[in-house]
Amino acid sequence: MRYFEDFQVGQVHELGTYEVTREELLAFARQYDPQPFHLDEEAGRRSIYGSIIASGWQTAAICHRLLVRAVLEDSASMGSPGLDELRWLRPVRPGDTLSARIEVLEVSPSRSKQDRGSVKTRMEVRNQQGEVVMTELASVLFRRRPATTQGSGGSSRNGENGND
Repeated sequence: MRYFEDFQVGQVHELGTYEVTREELLAFARQYDPQPFHLDEEAGRRSIYGSIIASGWQTAAICHRLLVRAVLEDSASMGSPGLDELRWLRPVRPGDTLSARIEVLEVSPSRSKQDRGSVKTRMEVRNQQGEVVMTELASVLFRRRPATTQGSGGSSRNGENGND
């Protein structure tokens, strides 16, 4: 279990990779972002992008899934108060493989609620050519480690989870 105390400024967490398929790109666009350059090959070719592209919201959702799997799933996350910044820098195309990572920028214990703290991160998302396609600045609230799970007898939490 990862708690607030497990995050330090400068720490980097690799979140893994995800291949964007044409079928899921179209399905997402039909349901959530039905703009022509997301849905129609010809409209995509005529657009400034030269082909159909994924919705930026789909890119953000994919990366959030990677974040959950790599960091939040086995943590004391209490949710997020929101994003400070979200930038889509390059289009994501069918067949692109995205890789994401976060860097911890700030860790701040809550002054009013002693059971939690805030971790501010910068996410960077790259395609298979290494081009940055999206960046995000966000904060997540994490519970502080309960006194009963503080290391005892000099052991490192009895091997509960590895250190990143």
